[in-house]
Amino acid sequence: MDLLAPFAFPFMQQAFLIGVLIAVPAATLSCFVVLKGWSLMGDAVSHAVLPGIVLAYIAGLPLIIGAFVAGLGCALATGALKDHCRVKEDTLLGVVFSGMFALGIVLFTKVPTNVHLDHILFGDMLGVSEGEIIETAIIALVAGGLLLLKWRDLLLHAFDPQQARAIGLPVRLLHYGLLCVLTLVVIGALRATGIILAVALLIAPGAIAFLLTKRFERMLAVAVLTATVASLLGVYLSFFLDSAPAPTIVLILTLIFIAALFRSNPIVTARAYEGQAPEER
Repeated sequence: MDLLAPFAFPFMQQAFLIGVLIAVPAATLSCFVVLKGWSLMGDAVSHAVLPGIVLAYIAGLPLIIGAFVAGLGCALATGALKDHCRVKEDTLLGVVFSGMFALGIVLFTKVPTNVHLDHILFGDMLGVSEGEIIETAIIALVAGGLLLLKWRDLLLHAFDPQQARAIGLPVRLLHYGLLCVLTLVVIGALRATGIILAVALLIAPGAIAFLLTKRFERMLAVAVLTATVASLLGVYLSFFLDSAPAPTIVLILTLIFIAALFRSNPIVTARAYEGQAPEER
């Protein structure tokens, strides 16, 4: 077996590249998503972009524009409904994103197109073009730059919005700005991981880093390192396993999360140990 074989093919080289381009901003954002409890928000936005993609295709517009408008519109609509409704935000998110996703499926089945639904749902890392890589790189640069530029303000807003407002920070601008960045990262990930699996990159790296670190600076570094290694390793192993790269990446992230959970929680480890028979220890 030639262990260097995956690096010899141009389509694999592009998959490695776009995997890293997505991993860095998604992992950075995932730290804020985990701290703010926005895991379901990432899921909602990733599902809500589908009708926007279909409508943009019908109108002859760039798909990225339709996806951005639909994803951000879903997030803003949920916030507006939360202010005028007794139902909790997570319930509203569940209703809104499932409705948007269903609308997208209905529209997709009624519109003749050469775009495969599987590519939108599950991604196509091995089939990305140079233009899509450039587009993803620009999104990653913008999203990552904004997060790193305002990470201190966003961190205070995540932990204590009241204190952030008291010291004069533009809380609403930070809130909606983070929603915009979230939508951008989802769109960037759409090329590679698809709608369904994009949410894993928005949650798992931050959750793993949260379990392993106690300082936010280290949390950012661990999250980015974890996502980058998982992306590269997932693409590499998918070549030999003959599997799709995106699900392989998510599976690796899941295994890393389980390992981090056991490492950071002695009680879980002790209970697993106590459940074994003496001869198995």
